[in-house]
Amino acid sequence: MKFTAVGDIIIQKRIFEGYEGFSELAPFIREGDARFFNLETTLNHEGETCASQFSGGTYLRTNPEVLDDLRGFGFNMTSFNNNHVLDFWYDGFKCTLDAVKKSGLVHSGAGMNLAEASAPKYLETKNGRVALISVSTSFGASAMAGEQTARVPGRPGINGLRVGSYVELPREDLDYIKKIADKTKINVETEIIRKEGYYAELADDEAEFGSMKFKLGDTARVVKTINKEDIARVDKAIYEAKLQADYIMISIHSHGLAGDAKENPSEYLIDFAHHCIDEGANAIVGHGPHLLRPIEVYKDCPIFYSLGDFVLQLYDIEFAPEDFFAKHGLHAHSSTVHELLKKRSKDFTVGLMTDPRMFRAVIPLWETEGGKLTKLTLMPVEMSMDGNRSEQGLPRRSKNPEIAEYLAKMCEPFGTKIKMKKDGLITCEW
Repeated sequence: MKFTAVGDIIIQKRIFEGYEGFSELAPFIREGDARFFNLETTLNHEGETCASQFSGGTYLRTNPEVLDDLRGFGFNMTSFNNNHVLDFWYDGFKCTLDAVKKSGLVHSGAGMNLAEASAPKYLETKNGRVALISVSTSFGASAMAGEQTARVPGRPGINGLRVGSYVELPREDLDYIKKIADKTKINVETEIIRKEGYYAELADDEAEFGSMKFKLGDTARVVKTINKEDIARVDKAIYEAKLQADYIMISIHSHGLAGDAKENPSEYLIDFAHHCIDEGANAIVGHGPHLLRPIEVYKDCPIFYSLGDFVLQLYDIEFAPEDFFAKHGLHAHSSTVHELLKKRSKDFTVGLMTDPRMFRAVIPLWETEGGKLTKLTLMPVEMSMDGNRSEQGLPRRSKNPEIAEYLAKMCEPFGTKIKMKKDGLITCEW
């Protein structure tokens, strides 16, 4: 079987017919039996839904007709399980869900209850049946889908992986945190509720400072872990898909990082990717940080920690709710979106739309036998940062050697060797 995939598609307007990059990208994408993208926007018409109080960043919304343009590339699988699903509240979520269903794209990771959101969805191809399971570690708490009971309907939302965190400190530092907490009385309300029996007692090797949790450890470090119930739910989906499909693909949207660089996937993301493959998944397709991250081949299965952006149109929103304006000290009735985005980006000098890394990506084409990777080729892609407004943020094939060099350096620790060929495509060895 063959597969292609791209990362984040932040699309805010129709793609005009015959744009320059299409003729080279579409044939390459169509080489895959399964062809995936992450839809990072909501789909609804102007005035159809209200906005949420909070968003995943920019309030993202466009008309459902953009799916026709994306299907034109050849894509047949998607997910909109990401941090923007509730930008236009639950009505906007339902509009997006309806539009994706009507489009015919196989999708997973979002539904009218948790059972629907977490279920594998299947693509039928001439070379085999592909299961798609989609998860996210980056989302607001209200976006998590809810279980349905006999008397209470489930809550619409996504199949989330909740990430908990605490800080490990040596004894001296832990005692100091306790001392400062006592002096400031920051935990008084929590302690009152704890005495009423609603919170568990803290052990001697634990401490709190407001919402922050601390535990005794050998060194100072932040520990992040994925909720065990959420992992068990994914394990169950993989187990089900092993009976129903020939190949299992996991889509994961995650902003989490390690160290001080966005290119570094978090430790919990690496552990989760390995765990899914151990359980029977065949590929992990990551997206979320809007730039490239390493590629790893684990047990002959590819892990793309982030494929970067495929479409990036953050400056193309036509309107925004008052909450977005107010966040930046403006008012929707007296200010324009131009003013809003200009102020937010400090006169268009900072943000994703000014960082060249966010405009570079790759499209992997991987081939398999018996669910195991046999060949992996990458097409480098760059999105236009300038030019006319219709073209900005749209992808084109790139022969820029800097993309291969950039990716090769970050892949070295993962044992993946990257080499650019004369035709501009990239080969991978592991």
